[in-house]
Amino acid sequence: MPNAIRLETHGGPEVMHWASVEAPEPGPGQILVRNRAVGLNFIDVYFRTGLYPQALPHGLGMEGAGEVVALGSGVTSFAVGDRVAYAGGLDAYAELNAVDALTAVKLPDGVSFEEGAALVLKGLTVRYLLRKTYPVSQGETILFHAAAGGVGLIACQWARALGVRLIGTVSSAAKAELAKAHGAWAVIDTSRESVVDRVRELTEGAMVPVVYDSVGRDTFETSLDCLQPRGLMVSFGNASGPVTGVNLGILSAKGSLYVTRPTLAHYMATPEMASEAADDLFGQVLAGHVRANINQRFKVQDAAAAHRALEARQTTGATVLTLD
Repeated sequence: MPNAIRLETHGGPEVMHWASVEAPEPGPGQILVRNRAVGLNFIDVYFRTGLYPQALPHGLGMEGAGEVVALGSGVTSFAVGDRVAYAGGLDAYAELNAVDALTAVKLPDGVSFEEGAALVLKGLTVRYLLRKTYPVSQGETILFHAAAGGVGLIACQWARALGVRLIGTVSSAAKAELAKAHGAWAVIDTSRESVVDRVRELTEGAMVPVVYDSVGRDTFETSLDCLQPRGLMVSFGNASGPVTGVNLGILSAKGSLYVTRPTLAHYMATPEMASEAADDLFGQVLAGHVRANINQRFKVQDAAAAHRALEARQTTGATVLTLD
């Protein structure tokens, strides 16, 4: 029997257990993937704690890469033996995972399993943020929170490739250097600097047309205060907790602002959309503009240790869970 991380209750990292499970069978429209590497993402914490409710028991993990070992009925876009990466479902912390074919993409030659597991969810997230939610333009200045994280470092690189000036927020001097090394135009160390004051200084008072915020509760109003009139606040995560109790009048008072809460699934809703997004991402990778930035590795059965490091802000770039 294959093994997988399972949760019988929600809570801290200790609730994750490596256990034998029934071998999954691919249903209609699904492929069965033998995982070779799994990506760690903050959304995994949300499902572990129950912030994003899910019926128990359940697994964890939305991002992985491996080989196709079986096909469900109706699948014509993949074949057994294909190298793939995927971003979807909730059982990636496992040796075998049945995933919807729509959430998977073929890995090009030259992109490893570890790179695929580190890039697909995070890279496709950056792609929809910068190219679809608010399509950035050459010469623009934008603000991106958590710029030294897995998503943030990809955003730094991609923004630089597009000729966009990305101001990144970080929580330490070391993370500031990391973000700058990956293409951030400027960085703000939140441990010693005011984000709003520095954005005003860096933009000579103009502020920014868009803020990308995965932090949530702790940065919500700060993000709004960094926007130009009619600017867009893109809230795509809750690392500090969810934003609640929002008075819509604040958007008017601060300059007729817009707020959106996008998710990747709505930008990958058809095979054509998924293919276009993957081609865009891997085009950037193969051109050398974007790389995976894998800075931590844990065995998948040690996922609890990986979660502790992630929540303690001890990680930078991407973290990969490996399978022997």
